[in-house]
Amino acid sequence: MATFLYRLGRFAFRRRRYVALVWVALLFLAGFGAASASTPSASSFSMPGTEAQKAFDLLEQRFPGGSADGATARIVFKAPAGQTMNDPAGKAQVAKVVADLPKGSKQVSSVTDPYEANAVSKDGSTAYISVKYKVNGMALEDSDRKSLENSGKAAEKAGLTVEIGGDALQAQPETGSGEIIGVVIAGIVLMITFGSLIAAGLPLITAIIGVGIGVSTITALANVLDLGNTTSTLASMIGLAVGIDYALFIVSRYRAELREGRDREEAIGRAVGTAGSAVVFAGLTVVIALCGLAVVNIPMLTKMGVAAAGTVVIAVLIALTLIPAVLGFAGKRVFGRRTRKKMEAGEAGTVEAPSEAKPNMGTRWSSFVLRKPIWVLLAGVIGLGAIAIPAASLEMGLPDDGSQPTSTTQRRAYDTLSDGFGPGFNGPLMIVVDGAKASGGAKAAADRTSDTIKKLPDVAEVMAPALNKEGDTATITVVPKSKPSSKDTEDLVHSIRDAGKDIKSETKAEVLVTGATAMNIDFSQRMNDALVPYLGLVVGLAFLLLMVVFRSILVPLKAALGFLLSVVAALGAVVAVFQWGWLSGLFGVENPGPIMSMMPIFMVGVVFGLAMDYEVFLVTRMREAFVHGERPGQAVVTGFRHGARVVSAAAVIMIAVFSGFIGASDQMIKMIGFALAIAVFFDAFVVRMAIVPAVLALLGSKAWWLPGWLDKILPNVDVEGEGLKALEAKASDGDDDRELARV
Repeated sequence: MATFLYRLGRFAFRRRRYVALVWVALLFLAGFGAASASTPSASSFSMPGTEAQKAFDLLEQRFPGGSADGATARIVFKAPAGQTMNDPAGKAQVAKVVADLPKGSKQVSSVTDPYEANAVSKDGSTAYISVKYKVNGMALEDSDRKSLENSGKAAEKAGLTVEIGGDALQAQPETGSGEIIGVVIAGIVLMITFGSLIAAGLPLITAIIGVGIGVSTITALANVLDLGNTTSTLASMIGLAVGIDYALFIVSRYRAELREGRDREEAIGRAVGTAGSAVVFAGLTVVIALCGLAVVNIPMLTKMGVAAAGTVVIAVLIALTLIPAVLGFAGKRVFGRRTRKKMEAGEAGTVEAPSEAKPNMGTRWSSFVLRKPIWVLLAGVIGLGAIAIPAASLEMGLPDDGSQPTSTTQRRAYDTLSDGFGPGFNGPLMIVVDGAKASGGAKAAADRTSDTIKKLPDVAEVMAPALNKEGDTATITVVPKSKPSSKDTEDLVHSIRDAGKDIKSETKAEVLVTGATAMNIDFSQRMNDALVPYLGLVVGLAFLLLMVVFRSILVPLKAALGFLLSVVAALGAVVAVFQWGWLSGLFGVENPGPIMSMMPIFMVGVVFGLAMDYEVFLVTRMREAFVHGERPGQAVVTGFRHGARVVSAAAVIMIAVFSGFIGASDQMIKMIGFALAIAVFFDAFVVRMAIVPAVLALLGSKAWWLPGWLDKILPNVDVEGEGLKALEAKASDGDDDRELARV
């Protein structure tokens, strides 16, 4: 591995113009493909094997043209004090909206008059219009949403309060300026780390190129592969993170090789051969984590993971080829002016590495940990364990309009409907009765189902069954007493499903529960059930991969256990802030509640990749020093002397980038930003910087032990660069080109 990458790095350095041209051409081709591709339609969301999905499919089959998955909206009217919506003036305003709304959008499927559909509250203060669209919320055009938003303007001028809820207003959420601030902070950190504008800019520029190619390719293929809008968001987030990290590792090692007196071509060859090997294996762990999302068995998540994994592969290839090429153009400007002058003065001899008489922060910290490993280990484990305690009460769900900021019309519509009709009105359940094989017919089965549901607890209203044209299927709308995201509503869904089993055994009619609330419950359950298998898959495969890299059993085991500790601690922090409401004002959490069900697995996938980046880059330097004859303790110090500054910079950059999402108005994005930032902090600075050296100090040489029989089975990938010594005598351009061609 190291030998091949050494040749590849030198080849890219010598042929830098061609390599750079190829990557620029790929960027333009991907951009052209994205620009010429048709506007991507909304991706289909499905959960094979769930009852809610089965019911949706049945509705599409038995109620053709009903657009079961079409977007919905509720235009909510509230009368001013002293008036009601039953007054002639209020009725006139509502009638005008009902008549005009279909004219503003061709996608409107139906508009329900509240006075015909009994959609006026008992006290007459509130009424709502139900709007159904032919397509889902993400497929609606801006003109459709604009028409919906403007539909109640005249009624507002007449004195009514008008708010709009539902998924028809769903659009890509705005993240604010936090991302830009995060990138600016990343640039400042890189400038401080390298002391050179050129060296600081390289990781940012190459990472942006990689993200540009990846996201443009996803956009170009969005319609072909049915990729959702969130796919490119995930790919850009992960691509930017790993792209900066990988470039940072290569550039840092290149500068270290130059300081040791090697010429530029040899330095880049060794940098790619050693740090590049770490990049390859770190990238593989990220790809494993992202492709592992397939275990959830939700097609949308699988596609998101594979697409993001493709962006990671691009980031690895850029680090191995474009970075050496760009470093060839940069020359020794990767150092600051003062360092360059010292190097020019010492060109005739060897440029010495920084004097060990003045140890850097990494050396001082690792030396402290080696002196007191037990105390550091206990402090790290107990501290993270305490923070992880709230994770035991984790409740997962999906956000609805009730989790939106109070400044949004969706949230105000949600609150108005809750006040006028009850909390459960915002999350009605759709009961589908398949009576095709029912002994007494679908109507009798539906009536039996309706009577049974009325007797269940937490039921506010059961509407009359509605049969399809064929008369073999009926739908029943059930309004719970509790809000959609509550435990009581979840219990009601399970109670209806349990009752449906008895009805099926007696009448042979199948009773299915669906609707947005039931779909959210099924989705959360699917994600909860998949979390442990997903963790086992990614951690298990990564353990095997790291065992190959480090030629050890205990080091990969320590890496995996440390990652699990940091993830559980991060989940505990998320639960404390977003579910319990601790420090909610500081982070702008207006409505604490269940944790978004996708967040834990999403966090595991992203943070696992970054954690393995830091583990591989930091510990390979220790392994390299140990293999070259240093004592175990000294090898730890050597690894920290060379790698701690770079890993710390990479972690600070990622924390800054992810923290930028905390400023978003959307609660889901805010939660993801907080979770990723705190998880990276725990893993980089507590696990990798404290627990890892403490464990290695306690294990000593046993940390690198591997049974002889296993050593023979495992492939030797030579991450430490032992094979590079054999190439020192073969430095001619022709030899390297022929060797590269043979490989």
